[in-house]
Amino acid sequence: MYEIFQKYLDEKTELTQAESERIQSFAIIKKLRKRQYLLQEGDVWKYDAFITQGCVRTYTVDEKGGEHVNNFSIENWWTGDRESLMMQQPSRFNIDAIEDTELVLFTHENFELLCKEIPAFNNMVNAILQRSFIAAQNRIQASLTLTAEEKYLNFINKYPGFASRIPQAMIASYLGMTPETLSRIRKQTAKK
Repeated sequence: MYEIFQKYLDEKTELTQAESERIQSFAIIKKLRKRQYLLQEGDVWKYDAFITQGCVRTYTVDEKGGEHVNNFSIENWWTGDRESLMMQQPSRFNIDAIEDTELVLFTHENFELLCKEIPAFNNMVNAILQRSFIAAQNRIQASLTLTAEEKYLNFINKYPGFASRIPQAMIASYLGMTPETLSRIRKQTAKK
């Protein structure tokens, strides 16, 4: 499993053998079964987490029991609760596995140490954070300005493999619509 993360590192940055070994020395391998939690609301998130296999969702549950999906994360993506991690406060989110998932975790303390010790690793992390911020801006803009149909089309164009891996009710929640509305939109777009 770590080999997948090492391949990711090799594609994103240039590290010496010693730097790669240093990073690996701090890695914690974690396996989740489908529906198993990585983080539960109220717990403090303490890791930087990279997915080597599988898919997770980050979501909240409202007072009526309704789930509101914030995001999905798949292979070669990072996941976690940045606010809880940085502020060291209880998380508002749950993160659970949509399918069997494998991750490489780093305690945040060790991750920060690696960023200080290895400039190339730090530069990679900063680039990832910048892309994450841009993705969040785009998601907010889309949710405020696009119609329900445009949101769905945007989603399947940006993430073509998600529709076959993620239950439709979760996709509907992510898009801010009911499963019935999503079903109707899918039928309409299939006819076009």
